[in-house]
Amino acid sequence: MKRFVFVNEAAKRAFLDLPKEMQRQFGADLQAVQRGEPPFSRWKHLTESVGPGAIELIENAANAYRAIYCAKFSDTVYILHAFTKTTNGVDWHAMKTASERYKLMMSSVSGKR
Repeated sequence: MKRFVFVNEAAKRAFLDLPKEMQRQFGADLQAVQRGEPPFSRWKHLTESVGPGAIELIENAANAYRAIYCAKFSDTVYILHAFTKTTNGVDWHAMKTASERYKLMMSSVSGKR
């Protein structure tokens, strides 16, 4: 089973800032990914906007919530970002944050090889 890591403290705070219900939902999704199974929530690849292997979990309720992770490298599921979506279309600020954290993750992964 893959281990679960927040790429930095800011990613952890962003995840913990989500409503408890969304934390539970995305937590169940990430546990499935840890076991090598697909997430329960809708999802999409973010290869172009964040990086290869980046996946966005999608939950739409009264508000729209997102969590971005990468499970492509080593034996780890890296949580890059989580947020409440406030725009129609692409949230470019959130994608920029996830992309910066993806680079941070890659420097960590490269250091472990």
